[in-house]
Amino acid sequence: MKKLLFSGLVISIFTMGFSQNFEEKKLDGSTFENLKVRIGADFAMQFQALNHYSDSVTLIPLGSGINLPTANFIVEADLARGIKVNLETYLSSRHHNEAWVKGGYLLMDELPFIHSDFIDKVMKATTLKIGVMELNYGDAHFRRSDNGNIIRNPFVGNYIMDAFTTAFGLEILVRQSGFLVMGGINSGSLKPALSGYNTTSTVYSEYNMFNEIALHWKAGYDNQITDNLRLRATVSGFHCFNHHFGSLYYGDRTGSRYYLVMKPRTNSSSDVDPASGHTSGNWGPGLTDRNNAIMANLFGKFHGFELFGTYEHNSGTVLSGAEFTFQQIAVEGLYRFGKEEQFYGGARYNLVSNQADESVNRYQVTAGWSITKNIIAKVEYVNQNYKDFGLYRSADAGFNGIMVEAGISF
Repeated sequence: MKKLLFSGLVISIFTMGFSQNFEEKKLDGSTFENLKVRIGADFAMQFQALNHYSDSVTLIPLGSGINLPTANFIVEADLARGIKVNLETYLSSRHHNEAWVKGGYLLMDELPFIHSDFIDKVMKATTLKIGVMELNYGDAHFRRSDNGNIIRNPFVGNYIMDAFTTAFGLEILVRQSGFLVMGGINSGSLKPALSGYNTTSTVYSEYNMFNEIALHWKAGYDNQITDNLRLRATVSGFHCFNHHFGSLYYGDRTGSRYYLVMKPRTNSSSDVDPASGHTSGNWGPGLTDRNNAIMANLFGKFHGFELFGTYEHNSGTVLSGAEFTFQQIAVEGLYRFGKEEQFYGGARYNLVSNQADESVNRYQVTAGWSITKNIIAKVEYVNQNYKDFGLYRSADAGFNGIMVEAGISF
């Protein structure tokens, strides 16, 4: 057995090109011979030169320099025909200096252990995914930076309202003739718990996963219509009806790409700790008790021109029981050029508003170079403004400046 495992161990390089990918492609089970292991990693580093300001709140002084480099480590293994396992670890992040597991899942494009012609036919269009994973809500999470993995994001920053979380779940994806339908069930939180304790009221709580379960789904069309034209349109939903720690909009434990922006001065050492307020520059409902979210996405690519749009609406209650309603729109356009479209330039507009008429808008202008399929360098100008916004309820508040970022993914 040991000889078989060692003889089947293959170390290979991940080749993540910069071309847009969404759901993983179907595995080619016909090439499976024995256990194969692939090792990959992501590394990223930023230079930050941002200025922040508010005429109603005293903010910390903010200099320019290199941010904490970030890294991911990935292990994948083909276990059987059409079956693989994935494990991803954050080696270093803004929020955690130590290594910790992002998640791991089992993906099945075939069920070779069930000897049935009917099941084999069904699985030609079906993918099963189970484990702790990045939930497939919306398409924006396919174009975001994930700690050390920045190669799929043409910009530096992610969305203002960042719908991203990991949770234990099951997803069933069916793809046929360009159409796709996905249904999923998940635990609703990146931090599952069996019980809780309130230090103020000294009351214990008993948590039951079956009372707090969440549902997510997606439907759409994705087709390479001609060699030069690709179109994709999807609608997604996420529905969490009762959860003590719903994390769809507070699930990025690695931290935002804009370090320490908009942090008020409190004369505490935590003011300058990147892990404190690690979601700086983001805005959304945060942790929720109840949440109903819908996201619509449109992607198109014609020759070197690329368009990606997002509309999102969500409502529910936060942990205190207060009701919220948030809306988000984002539009980005890119032009890729060069012999292999290795250069690009583009812009993004992002706006988020809530039921209290607070709003945040952001403009991003980017230019980048995919030096190879595994190496990228990019520069971004960002300008973010707050309007009638809580702590920064003032006539003038926001941040702007330059971010330079480089990354390697293999």
